Amino acid sequence: MKPGADIIGHALQDYLAGEQAATIQVYSDIADPEELIAAYFFRSAAQMPELEKIALRHCRGKIADLGAGAGSHSLELQNNGFNVTAFDISKGACAVMRKRGVNNVVQADVFSLGAEQFDTILMLMNGIGLVNSPDGLVYFLERLKNNLAPGGQVILDSSDITYMYYDEEGALNLDLNAEYHGVVTYQMEYKNKKGQPFKWLFIEFPVLQEYCEQTGYTCELLAQGENDQYLAKLTLQD
Repeated sequence: MKPGADIIGHALQDYLAGEQAATIQVYSDIADPEELIAAYFFRSAAQMPELEKIALRHCRGKIADLGAGAGSHSLELQNNGFNVTAFDISKGACAVMRKRGVNNVVQADVFSLGAEQFDTILMLMNGIGLVNSPDGLVYFLERLKNNLAPGGQVILDSSDITYMYYDEEGALNLDLNAEYHGVVTYQMEYKNKKGQPFKWLFIEFPVLQEYCEQTGYTCELLAQGENDQYLAKLTLQD
């Protein structure tokens, strides 16, 4: 591996090969370093958080699973009889999904889904973060119109991380002239090799609603979870 290499894909492949303790170090510009255990990507349906279980119950028709990782959501849906295509930009993750039995795997980012249309587009594990920024969200939502079948839906989750900007006295410290506070810069490290820094979007539900309204979508709150997480459904306005 070299800087910019496939950090997550490498860790997932190692776990699948038997390295049960495979762990990614995650650095960000707003919090202390954290660990991301590869085993979490391989969780069963019973091990999934409640928001993810609710999301899977709302899926219907032909499904695209964006940022599919090790394919746990795709496999659960596939095992329940759905036609699922799993998308991930990671070459290693795609290889893992194929080995695990995901039938349809495409190596691509969320902005490059081609012309295929889906009834449900699924984005879990703070999946909308893949768009990187509010501008990226607008661009993504506009492009996604080509990939939604008539009556189609987008099921996604995100988190409100405003709580991380309160000081010890309870005052909110936000620079209104800076980049949107929900854009976090991350860098991952695995086996002493670091990938390139990348941006990830966390967006409060009311702000997501505003962007949806601007781009012609209706945004519905499906459920709320711990740590200011939520699950939402987007549909194109009539």
